[in-house]
Amino acid sequence: MRISMPLGYAGDLKRSVDQVVELEKAGLDTVWVAEAYGFDSPTLMGYLAARTERVLIGASILPVYTRTPTLIAQTAAGLDHLSGGRAVIGLGASGPQVIEGWHGVPYTRPLARTREVIEICRKVWAREEPLTHDGAVFTLPLPPDRGTGLGKPLKIINHPVRPRIPLYVAALGEKNVEMTAEIADGWLPILFIPEKADQVWGAALAAGRTRRDPALGPLAVAAGGMIAIGEGEDTRRLLDLARPQIALYVGGMGAPGRNFYNSLARRYGYGEAAERIQELYLAGRKEEAAAAVPREMVELTNLVGPEGYVRERVEAFREAGVTHLNLTPVAGDPVRLLEKVRGWL
Repeated sequence: MRISMPLGYAGDLKRSVDQVVELEKAGLDTVWVAEAYGFDSPTLMGYLAARTERVLIGASILPVYTRTPTLIAQTAAGLDHLSGGRAVIGLGASGPQVIEGWHGVPYTRPLARTREVIEICRKVWAREEPLTHDGAVFTLPLPPDRGTGLGKPLKIINHPVRPRIPLYVAALGEKNVEMTAEIADGWLPILFIPEKADQVWGAALAAGRTRRDPALGPLAVAAGGMIAIGEGEDTRRLLDLARPQIALYVGGMGAPGRNFYNSLARRYGYGEAAERIQELYLAGRKEEAAAAVPREMVELTNLVGPEGYVRERVEAFREAGVTHLNLTPVAGDPVRLLEKVRGWL
């Protein structure tokens, strides 16, 4: 099991990178760079490449609607070159609010689009022949009846450092998780509850793995949550820091009937709470929505409590198939905390 940490899209990013430099010395394996509708990920990833030497630098995530597949491939190849082969690309469909509201792009065929982006990226990096693709979403070169007719198959000019850069997919729905288990190098689930993961995703993961190319190797899984080690009520109260984010996702990231995170909460067995959280959040009552998040959901998606308990949570994530424990320190010295967890692994 390896240790990764997310680099948020808010706050002082240069100071955050300074912290990554120190965490790298302590053994951090991967840093994930978020994008959403803040600063773009690749700019910050390039800065991280210049400031670090060993840590893997992951995008979490690049939405597949915001860039052409070949631009994603070019960006990944450039980052991989600058970092000496340390790029990891997380892909995802995001959601209609961001894609149609922020980017002005129709949110259509997310699974087919993601699959074809992965196929095209791998063709670009392999550089075996000029790029062509005939899919349901993308056709390369563009057919004459959809353009000037002057498009021609091309190869990337540069020779990528690696012919295969790891591609992770942020997926929650059954079909998307099944596709991820079939073709991706790794999976980026959010709000991951180890004890409930098999009942929610077990069948989808199993179905995808039956069609998985053995050359891909085992599917990596990066999941985790907040971490804090301590005794007493002050430490337990740190769990409340997770409530606003869970409420944002379950209540505000989508409309009624079209919120992937709300659907996930329901599949976990928190149906009534999920409905109430969404109702409150969309009514602008965000603090009440946060208070309505079930205590169990807060506890099981994070690793907060006495040292023995946190060690048990780490093992729960390991037993659920997590290969990259994704931690967000919320108390104490992050460097010493990382060193402690690494000692357990």
